[in-house]
Amino acid sequence: MSTLDRIRSDFPILQRQVHGEPLAYLDSTASSQKPRQVLEAMDAYYRHTHANVHRGVHTLSEEATAAYEQARLRIARFINAASPKQVIYTRNATESLNLVAYSWGRANLKPGDEVLITEMEHHSNIVPWQLICQITGATLRFVPITAQGELDFPALDQLLNERTRVFAFTAMSNVLGAINPTAELVAKAHAVGAIAVVDGAQSVPHLHSDVQALDVDFLAFSGHKMLGPTGIGILYGKRALLEAMPPFLGGGDMIREVKMTGSRWNELPYKFEAGTPAIAEAIGLAAAVEYLDQLGMDWVAQHEREITAYAWNRLHEIEGLRVLGPGPERRGGLLSFVLGDLHPHDIAAVLDGAGVAVRAGHHCAQPIHDHFGIPATTRASFYIYNTHAEVDRLIAALHKAKALFEF
Repeated sequence: MSTLDRIRSDFPILQRQVHGEPLAYLDSTASSQKPRQVLEAMDAYYRHTHANVHRGVHTLSEEATAAYEQARLRIARFINAASPKQVIYTRNATESLNLVAYSWGRANLKPGDEVLITEMEHHSNIVPWQLICQITGATLRFVPITAQGELDFPALDQLLNERTRVFAFTAMSNVLGAINPTAELVAKAHAVGAIAVVDGAQSVPHLHSDVQALDVDFLAFSGHKMLGPTGIGILYGKRALLEAMPPFLGGGDMIREVKMTGSRWNELPYKFEAGTPAIAEAIGLAAAVEYLDQLGMDWVAQHEREITAYAWNRLHEIEGLRVLGPGPERRGGLLSFVLGDLHPHDIAAVLDGAGVAVRAGHHCAQPIHDHFGIPATTRASFYIYNTHAEVDRLIAALHKAKALFEF
């Protein structure tokens, strides 16, 4: 059995049929599917170990706490964090980015300061900064993208200055597929005294991510895009920054002492983890990380490069189809495109009828679509379980859409 066949056998959902056709799942950029190893880890927890963590001295609570904290350690190793105390559990990358914007931003930003983002950001790395700038009086600026769908570096060099306090950017665009040079951008931010906040929702599942080598100040990512469950995300932060930040949410477990006249906060990472956490989800994410590590992130990246290049070439065989973003050698495993004047929702509906699942819309990145003067795109995205045959089915279904709408 080939590596790819073995991988596909681990995903029960890939045995499904949709409208009488085998499922070709090409929407992993939105949310990946889950291998049985993740499902079994979560099931075992609920069947045999479930209890609240950090709350009790009985056996189940101690076992649940050990599994929960072991998951944190496993995730820390995956991104090469120096300490698991730098790994904060959140609900998703969106909450992670909001945590930084509100906690760090409210404590550090003031009128005259500037926050720099890019035009290729997901809304989760735009709206929190808009809100915190409104609160603090700081100014929000953005780096434009080029006609090729990549960062405009001359503009970046003009915009980064001594007033910049934060440079927040995506490591990989969820629409353009563009892979940004994270280490270089972090160094540019640090050169002007700014912190670097990296949205790794698309990069961490697909590329080797070493937070120490990249020197990122903060990195946000989501479990559900990297074979793990929904409802769990990660914020990595440099320890000195996290120590200095006030809590984001108040409640149980994030406190050391509560009096009616005031409270003292818990140590890291618990200061930012109020209330009963997503215990099973953390355990599931650790199982997903283990699965990816066993495959090797180099294998993951190489597989996606190959299938993306193949899909890029096949899509360009279709007359009237335009792919947004750079060429396959400079992008991750996704392709967003327009096909003549066909609406992406109509295209996606035809593809669904053929058992091919893609995403249609603005993908929570309206500024990108505004830049290119289009309301929406169709997006096919690839992960460890996708095959060349599924790309061929995508192409055949697109030809069917053209014929159906007489385009």
